[in-house]
Amino acid sequence: MPMLPGRRRRGPDNRPIPAHPYRDAALVYAGMGVVLVIVASLTGGQTLRAIVAALIFFVIATAWSWWGFRKRIRARDEATAAEEARRAGGSGAGGRANGAAKGNGNGQGRSK
Repeated sequence: MPMLPGRRRRGPDNRPIPAHPYRDAALVYAGMGVVLVIVASLTGGQTLRAIVAALIFFVIATAWSWWGFRKRIRARDEATAAEEARRAGGSGAGGRANGAAKGNGNGQGRSK
């Protein structure tokens, strides 16, 4: 399907991940919530309603950002593990690209 002029296709997100992505996102959205309450108060709006709206905005926006960062960090970690496995000359872990051994996830094998 041809792309429309001026539209770009979304590809992998190559932007760097900040040093503290979760904290930064929470601070930005908390600041926006405070601005929302201040603007509502200064313009004669209902402050209680603005506080509730700011809290709802904060929770939804922060959760969305955290979900996105978690997805990007997981993809980066998987790509790094796959690259390390490729450099080592194969998967090296029974076909698992991330180097995880068979077991219960805490480094121990299954017990019978």
